[in-house]
Amino acid sequence: MSNADRYAKIVYWSEEDQCFIGCCPKLVLGGCHGDDPRAVFAELCEIVNEAVELYAKDGRTLPPPDSNCDWLSEKQSVTTI
Repeated sequence: MSNADRYAKIVYWSEEDQCFIGCCPKLVLGGCHGDDPRAVFAELCEIVNEAVELYAKDGRTLPPPDSNCDWLSEKQSVTTI
């Protein structure tokens, strides 16, 4: 398992923005968006991989990865793609 695989990647529909939003709260600020949830997830995975590489390049310690999916209790609904 790579370091990037240890972080939860979330894709959800935003009524306000009328698109899918991708985020990785424990690792990156911001994220990505688009009309196709699979494309948003693929782009998000690239962003997370790049973030992990930048941490390593800069000699910085990665933040603690997600554990036991604690963040799920904060979401009203969870959907799989």
